[in-house]
Amino acid sequence: MKVTATSLPEVLVIEPRVFGDSRGFFYESWNERAFGAAGIEAHFVQDNHSRSERNVLRGLHYQLRQPQGKLVRAMTGAIFDVVVDIRRSSPRFGQWVGVALSADTHHALWVPAGFAHGFCVVSEFAEVLYKATDFYAPEHERSILWNDAAIGIDWPISAPPLLSVKDAKALPLAAAEVFD
Repeated sequence: MKVTATSLPEVLVIEPRVFGDSRGFFYESWNERAFGAAGIEAHFVQDNHSRSERNVLRGLHYQLRQPQGKLVRAMTGAIFDVVVDIRRSSPRFGQWVGVALSADTHHALWVPAGFAHGFCVVSEFAEVLYKATDFYAPEHERSILWNDAAIGIDWPISAPPLLSVKDAKALPLAAAEVFD
């Protein structure tokens, strides 16, 4: 597999070795030894699977306590996946990176703990699967406003996105609880 750092060096794009023939394809989506050798030391405790229609935007989410590292991939369709550094002590605090993930490329994104995460669906629909390093803890979940001008994410959407009530009420980064 090929691992490439993004402009947020801890956030990594994973390109698996895909073996394909007339029957279809095969690849290892998780191999603890291979990922460990690439610098991703993770113990996953939960898998999450979502299906969303075009223009749905989920995020920007994080858990202040029980922070989760996430390995994210699009199983069907395509998404624009966004990660924001919300570690106040980081020289990249408030900076974001966006990565196109699709079922066609099989690429995955490693989102370490300490970052907010979200995505928007850019295909007719998308199914997203992500592995998490800690359990979902709704009492510790926080959301940052998807269109916070201080962050300036360039979402590839042409109409107002479809948001959950929670995401519509999210706080701007300046008012949000973040990591030290």
